Amino acid sequence: MSNPIVTIEMENGDIMKAELYPEIAPNTVNNFISLVKKGFYDGVIFHRVINGFMIQGGDPKGDGTGGESIWGKEFENEVSDKMFNFNGAMAMANAGPDTNGSQFFIVQASSIPDGYDALMQQSGFPQEAIDKYNEVGGAPWLDGSYTVFGQVFDGMDVVNKIVEETSGNTDENGIVPEDERAIIESITVAPATDYFNYAE
Repeated sequence: MSNPIVTIEMENGDIMKAELYPEIAPNTVNNFISLVKKGFYDGVIFHRVINGFMIQGGDPKGDGTGGESIWGKEFENEVSDKMFNFNGAMAMANAGPDTNGSQFFIVQASSIPDGYDALMQQSGFPQEAIDKYNEVGGAPWLDGSYTVFGQVFDGMDVVNKIVEETSGNTDENGIVPEDERAIIESITVAPATDYFNYAE
């Protein structure tokens, strides 16, 4: 059975594709796909953009304070020792442990800070993950605190373009001015095979 593939089409026609991992983060993938099927993300912006870090979206309010899960309440983290915040990782944004809703981010960092290898080794990261971080970059300091539920495999150039076009004028929290925000036209998911009874 193939993992779900989501296609994020931006208002300007740019497209990103990501693979989701329901076996690793079942509640999170259920929530995300259910929101997609409801059209929740259509017209929503990437409101927070930090160069060398990530782009964040999924808040209809556009200021980082909005959005909710399909259950109408926050839900728990699904942290896995098999998933890491590599470049291109899709993960849930939160305001602390087990406060997931609808907001998500895509890791844009293409390198790791100097000297971070030693910190990862001291923290018990698998050598394979350390090698991958050195190869592709990412945000290893997020590991263990955020649910990684997908990975962009096509369209990281679009992520980088969003950063290039919007990050220069953000405020101290990375919030993008309204007239510069990248808008999600729609998100679709395939295959149609259901792993769950997605919430309606």
